[in-house]
Amino acid sequence: MSDTIIKIPAELFALAECSHFQGEYDLPELAMGPDDYTFAAPLAWRVDVTNTGAALLVEGAVTGSGTCACSRCLEDVQHDFNGQIEGYFLIGVDSAPRYDDDDEELGEDEFDVLPEDHMLDLAPLIQAALMVDAPDMPLCRDDCAGLCPQCGANLNEGPCGCGEDPELAAFEKQANPFSALADFKFE
Repeated sequence: MSDTIIKIPAELFALAECSHFQGEYDLPELAMGPDDYTFAAPLAWRVDVTNTGAALLVEGAVTGSGTCACSRCLEDVQHDFNGQIEGYFLIGVDSAPRYDDDDEELGEDEFDVLPEDHMLDLAPLIQAALMVDAPDMPLCRDDCAGLCPQCGANLNEGPCGCGEDPELAAFEKQANPFSALADFKFE
């Protein structure tokens, strides 16, 4: 059995009952848009599962540290994750709400149903929590200078000295609408 699969005990099928579960999730890599996070150590997770009557509410957290490339300079960046796990599983297929085809707000595919074997795989919920907690643009530092567009040198290590083309610099200066302010004397 995987470290993210939990068996729902019989006592959780009584209204307002709650059980606590915890474990580790060994996730070597997770792609999040253009970023690929690697995890050197397993992620720690904990959840409380509560019977709300017609469904089981899963709430908890996942913590761990992941590494990906900086969005500007491509150096490794470490991010400490603290994602919030949330899930809602209807008990029994017959308890799933029915909707007319005309109802555009909600559809049946928006609800998860507790499997008949009463086994919940938390891996999709954990991965979703990590994705929500991941930064939109991971940076090695807030003032990361990135890479030189001409030679690709890491500008955080200092000027690249690639001998920028003077014609290109003159063109970029002319194309910049604020270039007229370059020689303006502020007093």
